[in-house]
Amino acid sequence: MKPKARRTLPRKTTGRRAASCLLAAVVLLGVLRAEAQRVRDPYRIGAITGAWAPNHPAVEGLKAGLKEMGIREGNDVLFDIRFTKGNFQAMPMAAAALIKAGANLIFTTNEASTKAAMAATQKIPIVFTGVGDPVAAGIVASFARPQGNVTGVSALFTELAPKRLEILKTIAPGLRRVLVIYEADDPQSIAAARKAQEAAPILRIGLLALPVRTSEELARSLKSLQPGDGLMAPDVAALDIPDQTLQASLSARVPIIFGPAFWAGHGALVSYGADYHAQGRQAARLVAKILRGARPQDLPVEGANKIDLIINLKTAKKIGLEIPPEMLMRADRVIK
Repeated sequence: MKPKARRTLPRKTTGRRAASCLLAAVVLLGVLRAEAQRVRDPYRIGAITGAWAPNHPAVEGLKAGLKEMGIREGNDVLFDIRFTKGNFQAMPMAAAALIKAGANLIFTTNEASTKAAMAATQKIPIVFTGVGDPVAAGIVASFARPQGNVTGVSALFTELAPKRLEILKTIAPGLRRVLVIYEADDPQSIAAARKAQEAAPILRIGLLALPVRTSEELARSLKSLQPGDGLMAPDVAALDIPDQTLQASLSARVPIIFGPAFWAGHGALVSYGADYHAQGRQAARLVAKILRGARPQDLPVEGANKIDLIINLKTAKKIGLEIPPEMLMRADRVIK
């Protein structure tokens, strides 16, 4: 009995199946390539600062913090940094440009840049730093539940106001009165002044809150300085108040305290507050969580975890003040 011959498919059917398999393979390869390309696309982080160069300390801190977590610039993230050279009125334009350029997240470095970003988008995540009191400023509803598309790191300017007053009194024991000069419509400065006023009687200091609306009012307020006075500078740079108060303190030879360390490096007697670079590093954790899918409104606002005391001995000598040794020992940095 002859063995049965093995049946074979007609040549035409085999060709059709081969073509179908080839087409499916091509489609699958295209899908895989598209998926790989989607995964490889870097996340675009836009940053807005009022600095004169792109290397703002908070932005550099953010980059360093992301790098520590294995998120690489150029591969995983791309930075688009808009710096306005001190022109706060240019920040809304910078925010709009970042959105047009396709930013996936906006990183801000002060109240003005944060509000500019918030006005420009209610969808793109915003992570802020350098905001002294985000609740008083109307940026978030609360630290625990920020709401909206915004979260970040607070510089704790209001919370630290009593401590700044205490430091100023310790450095200048003969201090009798402290002037707190700020832009009249700035809610953060108002909140900080109230905190300082609560602490002043305990420290046996007179505290004079002087809200101003114009450069002329600012000049008149600074002319009222007298021996035994001190100054607490505001966190917000409206009307150029921080720089003007610094110059007035040096001319009148009275002590002044700032929040950001930047000012001690530029001649202020003392600063006590959150470091810009450290805030950026801290914010990197929030940014990383958002990159992985978290929503800003689900990430509580954090208080700055690094607060520095910096004393400028050069300025102390200029105004004829001898810094107590215990304060020098407490300082994180002494400028000689």
